[in-house]
Amino acid sequence: MPAPKTQPAGSTGVLVLADGSVFWGQGLGATGAAVGEVCFNTAMTGYQETLTDPSYAGQIITFTFPHIGNVGTNAEDIEAKKPAARGLILRAPITTPSNWRAEQPLDAWLKKHKLIGLSGVDTRALTIRIRDGGAPNGVVAHAPDSKFDIESLHKQAKAWPGLEGMDLAKEVTCAKSYEWSEGITRLEARGSRLKKSASLQPPTSSLYHVVAIDYGAKLNILRCLVDAGCKVTVVPATVSAEEIFRLKPDGVFLSNGPGDPSATGEYAVPVIKAILECGIPLFGICLGHQLLALALGGKTQKMKLGHRGANQPVKDLQTGKVEITSQNHGFEVLGDTLPPNAEITHISLFDQSNEGLRLKDKPVFSVQYHPEASPGPHDSHYLFKRFVEMMQKHKSSRRAA
Repeated sequence: MPAPKTQPAGSTGVLVLADGSVFWGQGLGATGAAVGEVCFNTAMTGYQETLTDPSYAGQIITFTFPHIGNVGTNAEDIEAKKPAARGLILRAPITTPSNWRAEQPLDAWLKKHKLIGLSGVDTRALTIRIRDGGAPNGVVAHAPDSKFDIESLHKQAKAWPGLEGMDLAKEVTCAKSYEWSEGITRLEARGSRLKKSASLQPPTSSLYHVVAIDYGAKLNILRCLVDAGCKVTVVPATVSAEEIFRLKPDGVFLSNGPGDPSATGEYAVPVIKAILECGIPLFGICLGHQLLALALGGKTQKMKLGHRGANQPVKDLQTGKVEITSQNHGFEVLGDTLPPNAEITHISLFDQSNEGLRLKDKPVFSVQYHPEASPGPHDSHYLFKRFVEMMQKHKSSRRAA
């Protein structure tokens, strides 16, 4: 049950939901108030990657794992240059960092990036509330002087329109095209401790040119593409098909991203349809998977809970293998709305929802989950290899013609 509306002594933070529920606690990070959809994430590690994942735009994240902040923050474990999330909810206070890679405490990092947080909340009760009633709109607020206008915060939560119908890709996409050349960072032992080795550089001669459409792309996806032997050009979400074709790509990648796919699809779907018509190999992840489904004539819908965490089991229907995956999505593809030439390749073992598709007559496939996040840790890396093999085959066939 949520805490009473009567403010406990010493409370410097509060979460007010659209239904009037109030959760008191201790504010952390930046001061002020932020409104968004309140969701939960079950991952035990990677809180900095989660907070910087552009797919969390418009959301306030409840972390179910209690030890958030215990390894501090650094400049490397990020998925975007700045956080897209609206705020965070924690069970326990942030502790002093205890990790050799820590460069800054989480609280200081949150202040730097103007992110508002709340600790001391019964996150189990809040998670059950979300589980049973769906992800609600809410406002998280932090005031060191403990002064809150609960009625005003409640009105703000009720007035927020929610993620359904909201295009957030334009908020997190790049402003202009750029080249990406950094590979995956490795850690190596030097003396008595681990130290970061230099980031892997792209091959001397990258074999395949991939145009990545940035709907909110995670940086590690781009790193994985480089490691797979690709030259990567990142383009804004609103790019035209003509602009993509002028870059002469061997393949096109549709990135992850936030918001309602049907809203982003207003401008993305015509571009994807043009790519499909010309037969260029195509690979999509998360929002990219949903947009591909829409371009094929399929439908998407908002989920009651969504999938957010690093322990999500997905079954590959072609091999029978189960992959442990990282996921972050609140919308799903309705598999029974896909055309006959589209085959469902993966399903969630939590709720049987669609997790992947491929076309039988074109070099096109996509997945709902995040293969680059490596929770398995390498269960899903084969997907990048598959994309490269598709480009290799397509390139060879064009040369033969």
